[in-house]
Amino acid sequence: MNILITGASKGIGKAIAEELKSIGNVFVTGRNEQTLKKLDCKYCVCDLSGDIEILNNFIIENKINVLINNAAEYVYGALETLKEEDIQRLYQTNLIAPAKLIATAIPYMKQNKWGRIINIGSISGVMGEAYASIYSSSKAGLLGLTKALALELAQYNITVNTINPGWVETRLGIDSIEESEFSKDEIIECVPQKRFIKPIEIARLCKYLISEDSKGLTGQGINLCAGLSVGI
Repeated sequence: MNILITGASKGIGKAIAEELKSIGNVFVTGRNEQTLKKLDCKYCVCDLSGDIEILNNFIIENKINVLINNAAEYVYGALETLKEEDIQRLYQTNLIAPAKLIATAIPYMKQNKWGRIINIGSISGVMGEAYASIYSSSKAGLLGLTKALALELAQYNITVNTINPGWVETRLGIDSIEESEFSKDEIIECVPQKRFIKPIEIARLCKYLISEDSKGLTGQGINLCAGLSVGI
């Protein structure tokens, strides 16, 4: 099993990489070579907001049959105030790049009649998040991509699912709070379980979705959000 995790240099991606070393050959990609080296995995330095041809070649060369699209960008602000380059960068990183990487990985998965595609979405793509319209819509796009591809690939024993985390204890999560109008305590008060999700919870769910126990689970958006999607 050859597993590629994007955005693996920190946070959720790093936790996934560490957790999955016990079940397969883990490959990682990210923008920071120094942090990738610390994971002790074969890596490819690539910025998903730009040219990803080097990563496409990496997928083919290493016969990736488990692809975890984790890398993401976040910008907080009213839509009319966002810069054109920020809008382009978010859609490219959060939606267009994952679609292209999946397209590159599919032929090998089809050939072997087995594969796992896991997209790391967001509860913001399920419910919407005020002043994060580009982020929310890019993550909502991942859900549509997941459902359509699950139908296309089911006959090849390839499953496609999206995990939608709520607030997660990562640097990106803390930074997004600092950019918003709310404090961490105010946000936690709105979460039914009164806590943030830990990266290891997402990593262990990825491990389950890769396993044969989950082979009947495809085309799903799984909300791992401490109850946030249910209501307040």
